[in-house]
Amino acid sequence: MTVAYKLPGHTQFPEPALRFGGASDRNTDLHPLLGLSRFGPYSRDRLSGVANPIRIAMIAPAGGVDPLNRLMQELEHPHRPKERKAYLPDYPGFSKLFGVSLAKAVGPTAIELPADLQKQMAASRRPHQVLADAITRALFALRNVRTEFDIVLIHVDRSWSDGFRTTDGEDFDLRHHLKAIAASEGICIQIVRDEGALGYYCRCSVAWRLGVALYTKAGGTPWVLADVEPGTAFIGIDYAMRSDAGPASRYAICCSQVFDAEGSGMEFVAYEASDVRMFGKNPFLRRDQMLKVISRSLLIYQRKHAGQSPRRIVVHKNTEFKPEEAEGCFDALPRTDAIDLVHVQQSSGWRGMHIPEPRKPHGYPVHRGTALQLGAYETLLWTQGNLPVVANDRDYFKEGKGIPEPLMLVRYAGNGSMDDLCRQTLGLTKMDWNNDGPYDRLPVTLNFAQTLAKVVVRMPTLEPRSYPFRLFM
Repeated sequence: MTVAYKLPGHTQFPEPALRFGGASDRNTDLHPLLGLSRFGPYSRDRLSGVANPIRIAMIAPAGGVDPLNRLMQELEHPHRPKERKAYLPDYPGFSKLFGVSLAKAVGPTAIELPADLQKQMAASRRPHQVLADAITRALFALRNVRTEFDIVLIHVDRSWSDGFRTTDGEDFDLRHHLKAIAASEGICIQIVRDEGALGYYCRCSVAWRLGVALYTKAGGTPWVLADVEPGTAFIGIDYAMRSDAGPASRYAICCSQVFDAEGSGMEFVAYEASDVRMFGKNPFLRRDQMLKVISRSLLIYQRKHAGQSPRRIVVHKNTEFKPEEAEGCFDALPRTDAIDLVHVQQSSGWRGMHIPEPRKPHGYPVHRGTALQLGAYETLLWTQGNLPVVANDRDYFKEGKGIPEPLMLVRYAGNGSMDDLCRQTLGLTKMDWNNDGPYDRLPVTLNFAQTLAKVVVRMPTLEPRSYPFRLFM
């Protein structure tokens, strides 16, 4: 006997709007780059720590400082797109876009690495260590003139590729290693590659990506969410295991990133947890450990909001909440009116296709923002999909091809509609300032937390304090 199954009706949430510069609350746009072009960055007319000019120090291969200087000059010029023309607008130039300029830092802030560095790497059994040590020495030299620059531009030459990662099982990644060393010194770095910022054929794409990244790393806020619930805070939690931790030690780093109601990133805390419990490959915290993580996260919010606590806190995690972890969250937030604990599950096993007419599937995926509630505490949310509103109402799928898999939002604590969680999660997928796309698959709470965990686990020392997230972008 054939049994017909019926799914509940789906919901289509509108694309979240972003708020940009200027005094008017109407300075909003659905498109992050068009909004920047029209209104300027959110922090332009507000008190912010963005220097004018933004001073750039440089670390380059022998003879490689001039190409970096040309790259900085190129960012001041307008560019027209050669790719993604349905989405990518013209780039107007850095100063016109952000209201501040870029400048080469004065003094001994341009360092060229030894001309025989590649030979040194080839002669060593550990070329990655030779390369990392050379760049680290240059960073330490810049530490002595820290007041003369805001950001360090590091050109990692393609001829050094043998030192980017290891193939012998050692957990080494040059990008994460350099960010960890620089963050320990309070230095923001921007790594550029030959095939990326220096050589990519669409200079408009390079200018948008690099321009937004540099402005953010200098302390600016490009955009925030327009439609927010005041008094709401978002916390993203992720874990990374120490590479030198054996199966008996089970030593993990827990990273917690805090965002306010507008979705703007603030700071994060990293907590070193020993003797964590492992379920499969995933670590889970004890009740007292989770209490410490959430309590420290709450202090970050209170420092930024004159001591006030949020009325509602939403905690995102990429694994389930064990009962002890949930209890630790509630222990840390006794005065919070509403607490939502949400597992953002990346692999759901579901797919969705857009079939506007019987037996006539659409040529593009389901629309971004489509949601299908499976139960009282579970909802599928498509954060990837067709998004005509950022492409002049023409079909536009950022990923280009494939059938996107939805996130599954599983609520372990909290009240209210699952629709609210979907809207907020969808908005937070637009808050990664480290790229020029219209969205990411994951909300920024988890996107940043994952990156932070990978970098922080490599920091030589982890102090019990909060860190600005821009150090790790």
